[in-house]
Amino acid sequence: MRGDKLVIKEHHVKSARMVAEVVIPEIKNTSGRYAITIAGESGSGKSETAETLKQELEKHDLPAYIFQQDDYFHYPPKTNARMREQDINHVGTSEVKLDLLDQNIQEAIDGKNQIKKPLVYFDEDKVETETADLTGIRVVIAEGTYTTALKNPHTRVFIARNYFDTKETRAERSREKQDDFLEQILRIEHEIIQKQSEKADLVITKDYELKNRKT
Repeated sequence: MRGDKLVIKEHHVKSARMVAEVVIPEIKNTSGRYAITIAGESGSGKSETAETLKQELEKHDLPAYIFQQDDYFHYPPKTNARMREQDINHVGTSEVKLDLLDQNIQEAIDGKNQIKKPLVYFDEDKVETETADLTGIRVVIAEGTYTTALKNPHTRVFIARNYFDTKETRAERSREKQDDFLEQILRIEHEIIQKQSEKADLVITKDYELKNRKT
C-alpha cells in the first residue's frame, strides 16, 4: 500500500532474525519459491517484521517480495472506514479479497514471474492495479491481519500481541482515530484473528521470543 509508514524498531529486527533462522534451511531445501505469511492484530508490527525479514533473507542471497493484505481490501481505506461507520457488521474477512491474495501467492509458488495485483493508495483513497515482477524472487511474504487463513503458504507466522498490547504503537502510527468505535472494531478483529492463530507454525510472543510449533 502506497502511503503506509513503517516504524522499524529493534524488536522487529530480533523477531525477523528468529524467523529467518528457522525458515532459511527450509527455503534452501525447497525447490521453487517459498511462501511465508505474517499475521497479527492491528499495530502488532506485521509490516515492520515483514520488511525486516525480507532484509534478513536477502543477506543470505534469498531475494524476497512482500504482498500486503491492505492492497486486497474491496474498498480503499477511507471508503472502507466510512462503510464500517454505517454498519459495524461490515468488519471482518469479507472486507478482503483473501481468495485473490491466495491465488496470487499460489501463482508465485508455481513460478509465475508477472503477477497482476491490486495496489492501494492510502492518501488518495483509491485502488489501482500493478504488475508485481517476481523475476529472481525466491521467497514471497504475505503480511496482514488475516493472512494465517491463506491456504498456500509453507510457513505461517503469528505475532501474539493483542489490541491491548498494541495501543501505544497504534497511537504512534496515527492511521486511525483512537476512540470507542475503533475499540469495537479491534474487538471484532481480535475474535477472528485469535481463532486463526491456531494455524500458525511460528509464534512471536508478547516478549518477542519465538515459539516453534513445527518441532
